[in-house]
Amino acid sequence: MSPELSPSERYAASRAKREAPLVETFAAGLSFEMDPFQEASCRSLEKGRSVLVAAPTGAGKTLVAEFAAFLAMRGSRSKLFYTAPMKALSNQKFNELVDEYGPDEVGLLTGDTNVNAGARLVVMTTEVLRNMLYAGSALLDDLEYVVMDEVHYLADRFRGAVWEEVIIHLPEHVRLVSLSATVSNAEEFGDWLQAVRGDTDVIVSEERPVPLDQHVLVRSKLVDLFDTQSALDAASAGKAATHRVNPELVQLARYGSRTVGGRGNDVGRRHPRAPRPDSGRMDRSEMISMLGERTLLPAIFFIFSRAGCDAAVRQVMRAGVRLTDAEERGEIRAIVEERCRTLLDEDLAVLGYWEWMEGLLSGVAAHHAGLLPAFKEVVEELFQRKLVKVVFATETLALGINMPARTVVLEKLEKFNGEARVPITSGEYTQLTGRAGRRGIDVEGHAVIQWSDGLDAQAVAALASRRSYPLNSSFRPTYNMAVNLIEQFGRARTREILESSFAQFQADRAVVDLARKVRQQEESLAGYEKAMKDDTGRSGDFAEYAAIRREISDIERRNAQNRDRGRGQRDKDQRQLAALRQRLRSHPAHSSPRREELSRWAERWWRLKRQTDELRRQIESRTGAVAKIFDRVSEVLLDEGYLKRGDDDLVLTGNGTMLKRIYGERDLLVAETLRRGVWRELDPASFAALATTLVFEPRREEAVGERYLPRGAFPAALEQLQEIWARLDDVEQRHRLPGSNPPSTGLATAMHRWARGGRLDQVLRDADLQAGDFVRWSKQTIDLLDQISIVADGKQARTARQAIDAIRRGIVAYSSVG
Repeated sequence: MSPELSPSERYAASRAKREAPLVETFAAGLSFEMDPFQEASCRSLEKGRSVLVAAPTGAGKTLVAEFAAFLAMRGSRSKLFYTAPMKALSNQKFNELVDEYGPDEVGLLTGDTNVNAGARLVVMTTEVLRNMLYAGSALLDDLEYVVMDEVHYLADRFRGAVWEEVIIHLPEHVRLVSLSATVSNAEEFGDWLQAVRGDTDVIVSEERPVPLDQHVLVRSKLVDLFDTQSALDAASAGKAATHRVNPELVQLARYGSRTVGGRGNDVGRRHPRAPRPDSGRMDRSEMISMLGERTLLPAIFFIFSRAGCDAAVRQVMRAGVRLTDAEERGEIRAIVEERCRTLLDEDLAVLGYWEWMEGLLSGVAAHHAGLLPAFKEVVEELFQRKLVKVVFATETLALGINMPARTVVLEKLEKFNGEARVPITSGEYTQLTGRAGRRGIDVEGHAVIQWSDGLDAQAVAALASRRSYPLNSSFRPTYNMAVNLIEQFGRARTREILESSFAQFQADRAVVDLARKVRQQEESLAGYEKAMKDDTGRSGDFAEYAAIRREISDIERRNAQNRDRGRGQRDKDQRQLAALRQRLRSHPAHSSPRREELSRWAERWWRLKRQTDELRRQIESRTGAVAKIFDRVSEVLLDEGYLKRGDDDLVLTGNGTMLKRIYGERDLLVAETLRRGVWRELDPASFAALATTLVFEPRREEAVGERYLPRGAFPAALEQLQEIWARLDDVEQRHRLPGSNPPSTGLATAMHRWARGGRLDQVLRDADLQAGDFVRWSKQTIDLLDQISIVADGKQARTARQAIDAIRRGIVAYSSVG
């Protein structure tokens, strides 16, 4: 025991060991000492409680999940499910658990991969677990623990609802291990978990495992973002450190680097010929050289564009950058050839294999969603092995993949969000810079922001000093969710269940705050009413008088803003103004000697009343908001014949039973196409092509001419599909539900060619996609076809399975697992 501990502290530590012997056993097998937040989380789990662990990227949250696996494996039959938002994360965790517990004890379920599903430790995507819960799968037997990695994904507007569905519907006895990035409302999220799951401890750690030094590269000069001297002075004085911007950076940004270090009146004055700070920006090869000289490699350069990442690799290769020695190049070549041995020789040139290999041999690579999954996995492995020293990546790399670097470089602090270039948020900055600093290797991590014209030093410092962001629910009921819940619980109980969602929890908390504000404003209104009373004690007269004045002002303002309106409307307004002015002059309040004073109080009363009425409308809209959406969804399902009214509740029809097994954003549309026989006359290739129109989402506006679409039965099936979509869209609008985008034909031609055995180069040309994108959309198409093969009738089910076999070949069939 450390001699610094007091007797009472030693007693407390001894007691903690006795109360959590399994934590001590687990810790004894580690090669490092557990951090306090890890130890506290594990102790809570040993006590049989659920935990929410919120900590920075790389802090070691997954150790808590590993302890949960340790607990599960100590039982005779206990199971643990480990859910992750991305297949890449699932594959990574699967391999780690196999290394620890052996292949017989570990399974993997990711939609298109099924390995050892009956194992005691099963890694899966969150959607797979949600589907199991609705189907009442036998695999849920003996489930004791569920790990939800990256649980802050429930804020994702496309997939976030799945996390809430799982949390709400897991059996009550299952202990939940929720792992989250540092979010600013972890306590609020923890309160909700406590409400829906029972005993839950919230453990928050703000400490990075490796401190982060933040720098700005202004032209060729690397300076600290924050004033380190003021921080040291504060620490020595026992005060909290402040995030004060480095004065040198402020000078550099304002005047250019030639002025720094000047004398007398020259300080702070830009030389007439000195370029602005961002002109003459250091190019990437020079920056890599500078980082190497300062021992700041390996580094990840975040570039918010796939094309930009690929171009960056080509640029540094042309500049002659080589970061590896002969031994490292031999190791790289052996790993690449082993990992890519299943790829067809004829596809290598199409995939850019040789150019990619050349970059890897020089220690440089790109990493983005357009890369073939096999290539991405190789890049990750080589970077972890310190063989690749520089990676140019999009922000997807920041999402959980175990790929830390010594340095993270941000060339820009804005990105394209699909519509416009927008600044990155403090949460995104935290995620990106969370990759800087390798635990157990680096004393500190480094973030380098490359300065560009238009940046503001204070704004950059504010971005970098806010370490967290709020977690807001994106939950909303879907058609599939509605039929599954109504069958299990009935309509009334389903409404209660949905009211327990985090979305409604947050809305209710907002309602409490809004109601408090309404009460405060009502008190102010009462005070204004007193102030509005004239000498006779009447306030109503002045409220009415002020209302007439306001109406006159509104009409005059409208006339001034719309001078080009027709003569008839202008005449009508003039008549209305004349009548109002006559009412004003004849009003009793008009002759009051205190008219202007009391009118001002009346005006304040009207303005506050309008604000208060708006708050009341917000309260009304938020109260029961999720249940109201569910009611609208149920009405659509009743109209369309998926539900019917029973003796005392809603019940599923045969079509409703089919809809139970169809998951995804277009669940009702898929069910309607099956019900109407849209797929019946299609061959496997056309079946696959039509399925892509239901899953594919183009990155930009696209249109495929009809003459290029598949022939045969496909055009008629597509026309039926589009008519069904248009009709359902009208139905949803009528029920005040958001519609959906029309089916996209952008991938139909390419998928049809691929399913008929076409060559990869032709298919990628037809698709105008990178290989990684084509693989991802193909796997989503396979997932939809698999659902259709389960719920459709005999002929359509057979064709769906044939379509799956036709797609699953070549680069689509490649899997890093098994």
